Amino acid sequence: MAALLYASRAADCPYEIVLVASNNPDAGGLALAAAEGVATFALPHKGMARADHDAAMDAAIRASGAQYVALAGYMRILTAEFVSGWDGRMVNIHPSLLPKYTGLHTHDRALAAGDSHGGCTVHLVTAELDDGPMLGQTAVAILPGDTADSLAARVLIAEHQLYSRCLSALVARGSDPVWLLERVRELALALPEAEERPSHGSPGWRVGGKYFAHFNDQHHGTAHIALLAKTSGADELDGLIDTQPHAYFRPAYYGAAGWVGVILNQPDVDWDGVSDWLARSWRAVASAKLAAMFEF
Repeated sequence: MAALLYASRAADCPYEIVLVASNNPDAGGLALAAAEGVATFALPHKGMARADHDAAMDAAIRASGAQYVALAGYMRILTAEFVSGWDGRMVNIHPSLLPKYTGLHTHDRALAAGDSHGGCTVHLVTAELDDGPMLGQTAVAILPGDTADSLAARVLIAEHQLYSRCLSALVARGSDPVWLLERVRELALALPEAEERPSHGSPGWRVGGKYFAHFNDQHHGTAHIALLAKTSGADELDGLIDTQPHAYFRPAYYGAAGWVGVILNQPDVDWDGVSDWLARSWRAVASAKLAAMFEF
């Protein structure tokens, strides 16, 4: 926690720590956070159902305005409901080179196996223990005569450096057009008979020779990185922009034809919603025969 906090003080760090929360009121990190002017929350879990405790922790995190959760020595197993609520936005660091040695006693197990290296892994958190997608790893050489304690001390140095770098990259990718384009491309090309073809110098996707989606990277003076998708017409487009201006905009040129800009470079992008827009737009241009062959 301290490493993440002090890394956040760098001028070019893309994240800030808004809350340090613990199930242990005596955790040293709480005192340090308070001394550094960071809000804290402590709730002992003893006597509480796990789901109730997780719900209270979740409520405190959301009330702080946090957009990501970084676990730092939090030793409680989290409920699937808690984890799913932060899908893609909860990270953890584990003291092994995953998928090796999930769980506890990782350094003892690496030494017993005769490994040449231990290390650490930063990963997204899923309901499965230490099983989420990896964001980064650092290998740490095992030296002759190493004990679990001596290896752990060197791995900890690597952890303190790796975690802040991976968290920074995760937070920053929401405004990275390369990463956002890859996400849209993956979803678009998963649709039946979809093909990618540039349109006016920007990526676009077609079915049956007709475009059903375009990628907009801050074109025509807008600040938006966006997916352009087809609506049912001007009335729906106006309604979306009027009621949800944080999520939608009228793109230059395309807007006149009923296309909507779905803003991607913003917190909490609903990627299921992006997928739905792509599927809906695909149906709008696919032949009736092709559309009838697929349900999604």
